[in-house]
Amino acid sequence: MKMDWLGRVRGAVLVGLAWAVAWALVAVLAGLIVDPDGSMDEMWVAIGAYPGFLCGVLCSAALGIAGARRRMEGVSLSGAGVRGAAVGLLVGVLPFIVGEPTSEIPLWQLGAGVVGSIALLSAVSAAVTVLVFRRAAWGRAPVTAGPKV
Repeated sequence: MKMDWLGRVRGAVLVGLAWAVAWALVAVLAGLIVDPDGSMDEMWVAIGAYPGFLCGVLCSAALGIAGARRRMEGVSLSGAGVRGAAVGLLVGVLPFIVGEPTSEIPLWQLGAGVVGSIALLSAVSAAVTVLVFRRAAWGRAPVTAGPKV
């Protein structure tokens, strides 16, 4: 039982790292569009990597808790997307809870942009993660639920 938990934690961290890398790339591309001349002093890699890691770990945990007897590839795409969006909403709200906005943009617009983009990216990432797990499991024999020996 202890090894099962260690495996789940390791898996969640690996999913978080994969999301962090993917989100960092998305943030860099967004930075090239938003700030093509580099006048803003934003660390675009960190803007994507930190919430990507947190969302990946939390979404992996949410998918693991919801489907305790199922493997990741057994989760439906819509279920993964909904859980990903919920985790994205939670993580997207965090900066507004712990900090103060320093932008001239109205708070509701800033919040909608940040929370909405993180929720959308998290939902898509969750669905893609399930697809990757399905593709990886495609050649393996199906695992039946039952007592572990």
